[in-house]
Amino acid sequence: MRKHLLPILFLVVAGLIWWASISSTVRNPYTDNNNPVVVVSGYVPYTLTKQLAGDTVNLIMLLPPGAEPHAFEPTPGVLVSLKHANAFIYVSNELEPWAQELVQAADEKENVLELSSTLPIAQDPHIWMNLQNTKILAGEIKKMLIKINPGQQLFYTENLKKFNEEIDALDQEFKNSLAACNSREVVHVGHLAFKNLTDAYGLTLTALSGTSHEGEHSAKKLAELVEQIKGKHLSAIFTEEMLSSRLAKTVSQETGTQVLPLYPIEHISKKDFNANVTYAQLMRRNLESLVRGLKCQAS
Repeated sequence: MRKHLLPILFLVVAGLIWWASISSTVRNPYTDNNNPVVVVSGYVPYTLTKQLAGDTVNLIMLLPPGAEPHAFEPTPGVLVSLKHANAFIYVSNELEPWAQELVQAADEKENVLELSSTLPIAQDPHIWMNLQNTKILAGEIKKMLIKINPGQQLFYTENLKKFNEEIDALDQEFKNSLAACNSREVVHVGHLAFKNLTDAYGLTLTALSGTSHEGEHSAKKLAELVEQIKGKHLSAIFTEEMLSSRLAKTVSQETGTQVLPLYPIEHISKKDFNANVTYAQLMRRNLESLVRGLKCQAS
């Protein structure tokens, strides 16, 4: 009997630790309101689902604010949570390799939505950084919401309409604001997360590492980046709020450039999470940084 007690105790403790962690960071955990439970991987599906569904679902985000999405390790309690979920929404197996294990644990496989499967394969898997792509992702989330909660179909449809109007207006704002700039070179001292954004508006992106934060920051590549900045007389470089500022400061001091933030949205600070900052608000911050860093003139 004692031999079997330790594994059981481990699972109970792991579940309690997991529950405590999500209770402090995630809104609307399991409640008695009979709303469907939607589990999402990280902040991209979280903010889109929240904007479409409002309080008609109990929304649970697995990735804690401030955590690195590419290297997240699900706890045993996360697997248990999917047994209670009506739907599981995640971005992709490439960006969230840990999600594949969770898909296997889900009871209702037909209620699992991999957002990237709705778009063509791209060089940069951060597909939501293209505004028009995100309209497609939101449309797929709406379909899933209607599937698990058909009584709210009109509500979800109206919210998607409002979301698309907001995104179209923001897209036009990007086009107007980035039409005339002193430079079109975006140098990002971080991972390759913004190619879909820069491609959409005719900008050129150079990133220090690949599509994940695990990419190598070699001395050679760093030196090449410094030479590029000096050679093109750039006045600003970009980095992510959630990254260590050490590398960006080093490049800034070496090149005399200003450091400005960009927001990949896949991970988010606790402050922004608690403020329920939306996708559009974060993308507008990106626009403001690009306009400042590239010295764009309003058209």
